Amino acid sequence: MSARYMQPLRILIQCTFFGGMLWLGFRFYHFVQDVISGSIGASAVRPAGIDGFLPISGLLGISSWMKGGGINSVHPAAVVIFVTIVLVSVLLRRSFCSWICPIATISESAWKGGARFFRRSWRFPLWLDCILRSLKYLLMVFFSYSIVLAMSPDSLASFIQSDYHKIADVRLLNFFLHISPGALSIVLVLVALSVILRNPFCRYLCPYGALLGLVAMMSPLRVTRSLDRCVTCGVCSQACPTHIDVKNKKSVNSPECIGCWRCISHCRFNEALSMRAVRRINVPGYVFAILVVLLFWGGTRIGVLSGYWDSSVTIDEYVRLLRK
Repeated sequence: MSARYMQPLRILIQCTFFGGMLWLGFRFYHFVQDVISGSIGASAVRPAGIDGFLPISGLLGISSWMKGGGINSVHPAAVVIFVTIVLVSVLLRRSFCSWICPIATISESAWKGGARFFRRSWRFPLWLDCILRSLKYLLMVFFSYSIVLAMSPDSLASFIQSDYHKIADVRLLNFFLHISPGALSIVLVLVALSVILRNPFCRYLCPYGALLGLVAMMSPLRVTRSLDRCVTCGVCSQACPTHIDVKNKKSVNSPECIGCWRCISHCRFNEALSMRAVRRINVPGYVFAILVVLLFWGGTRIGVLSGYWDSSVTIDEYVRLLRK
């Protein structure tokens, strides 16, 4: 498969995952409404995949697991999905961000639409861009310290089993269903910025992306430039959504690289850019795409088969917590 077909393939996979997440959200919404209304039966099933929207719960579970407390039984799928995404990043760079993440999908759609309308995308001056990018790392350090280092095993266990954490999924749903004017204003500002800037939330504020970027620097895969074939036209640098200066690098190992293949797809000279493992082995685009899907899907299947997927919170507990 020619690299020029990678973007339609990536967008297809993005949209498929996005549709699946909307379906999960729709099912969970109806589950919650049935619990509140009293029309739910004992055989009702909460869609465990909704835990993928709870990365903080996943980090809590990993911290508890590391400290001997076992995997978070309240939202175990959050732990499984968190670990899966980290492993995908180790092997395939930050491909989660450009192939699967729903926020990145919305943001990318916004800035592409803005670029077509305004015929350009803006960016902050380098000095301001560097300052703003540090925010996501500060947030990452804050959450990592607060959860991984500062909380004792007993504190972790107590919080994980608390009523507050048991319905963290419902609290997240209610945040969007009954969003406050202040929160709505922030969301609208980020959406507006996404029209004129490339992925501002992902670039400046996402602590998850900051963690995955650092982890991805261990990846054996890198965008590699053939010095013999490259004519330094600069199209690759212009196409990069994270503003990496690809045309002046022999290989790209930046934490900002999201493995989107845009630079490779837009290269005007055949194979001047390629994705290579340990700088030698060429990885075809279709292989990369298959691995992204299989590794993410496979991680969740392992969670299901190992029994670390469905929440230990019973229907009766949901009824008690949501009706009190």
